[in-house]
Amino acid sequence: MSKQQSASTPTSVEAILVINCGSSSVKFSLIEPESGTTLLSGLAECLSTPQASIKIRHNARIDNEELIETSALAAPFDHQIALSALVNKLVQLNLVDNIIAVGHRVVHGGEHYAQPTLINTRVKKTIEALAKLAPLHNPANLIGINACQQAFSTLPQVAIFDTAFHQSMPEKAYLYGLPFELYQKHSIRRYGFHGTSHYFVANQAAKFMDKPLQQCNLISAHLGNGCSVTVIKNGQSVDTSMGMTPLEGVMMGTRSGDIDASIIFHLVEQLGFSIEQVDTLLNKKSGLLGLSELSNDCRTLESAMLDKNNPQSTQAELALTVFCYRIAKSIASFSASLSELDGLIFTGGIGENSSWVRQEIVNQLGLLNFHLCEENNQATRFGTSGNIAISTSRPCWVIATNEEWVIAEQTAQLLKSNLAGEL
Repeated sequence: MSKQQSASTPTSVEAILVINCGSSSVKFSLIEPESGTTLLSGLAECLSTPQASIKIRHNARIDNEELIETSALAAPFDHQIALSALVNKLVQLNLVDNIIAVGHRVVHGGEHYAQPTLINTRVKKTIEALAKLAPLHNPANLIGINACQQAFSTLPQVAIFDTAFHQSMPEKAYLYGLPFELYQKHSIRRYGFHGTSHYFVANQAAKFMDKPLQQCNLISAHLGNGCSVTVIKNGQSVDTSMGMTPLEGVMMGTRSGDIDASIIFHLVEQLGFSIEQVDTLLNKKSGLLGLSELSNDCRTLESAMLDKNNPQSTQAELALTVFCYRIAKSIASFSASLSELDGLIFTGGIGENSSWVRQEIVNQLGLLNFHLCEENNQATRFGTSGNIAISTSRPCWVIATNEEWVIAEQTAQLLKSNLAGEL
């Protein structure tokens, strides 16, 4: 697979509408699943507030972008209204008849779902029950599913789970060192996330090597505001840094990542924090934001770090240095899961665009024979992909992720397999 865009789109092409629904936002794309061509994309944000707006881009072209302000929408400017505006735009552009299904990103599928799944009442109830494991994500995903079932009542709706790719992890990787009954009775275990992203970039790396994915052994680092590292053995996820929730693992934009669990008791018992305050601290006020005391945005921190006249330069550098060390340490530790290693992948907003972060991480991976070519590292940004290692190093790829295409492709594959089963 590779990214492709088209300036003009035949009206007869079959496409999947991909929905990624957050608590106050809806990200959407209309994608031709075989080629990856994006026919239309957009983002509705700040929903249920006076600042609600929807940006819709036709044929992925900026000059075709339309911003719909709340004045053009009916109150309460919620998910259903946002999808209604999307439907109106699809009708206006004669694209409605192209849509053969709706594919939904669902964050947590627990142990129930390892494959794309046709959504019915039972599946929705399971997604709702799993909200206890992903309280910030699964309820929002359900909002999108319900809204799409109203807006596109005749179309199949398919769930693609972030956790599905990691269901191949062995027990030694997903079990915690806790009483076993907590796993048996309450499903407390490691699940992993960013599965569609790791799956996509692993497939791309396999194509770069001209090898079947099933013969590839890789470590993939998805670095954005949320970060995770995954080890892929013979094409399957065998370990990953995120756990039962996206809080576990490496340090992230606002999440702490791994900490001594007793810190929580200290915060509550000695410093008077409530459980809610601890939750907010670890998920929203830590990571790059917490250490830098400036921002969770890597671009802001790099700018501050390089400006020695900036009084926050030292603190920004500290945050970035800790961030990179934690990621390098995770990558190195995951090599224990492999007897062979074909290469390392960087993806996600930071992984694809920050040459400084990539260099800082790889500088600490010399024992694994990773060494970057400075020129290639500097040049590989803004959606470009390629190997940025020197010739004597193991390959180190920057690969622009495309989770939406994975969702579209897997949705289409499920429909085809179901149709074949009926014939």
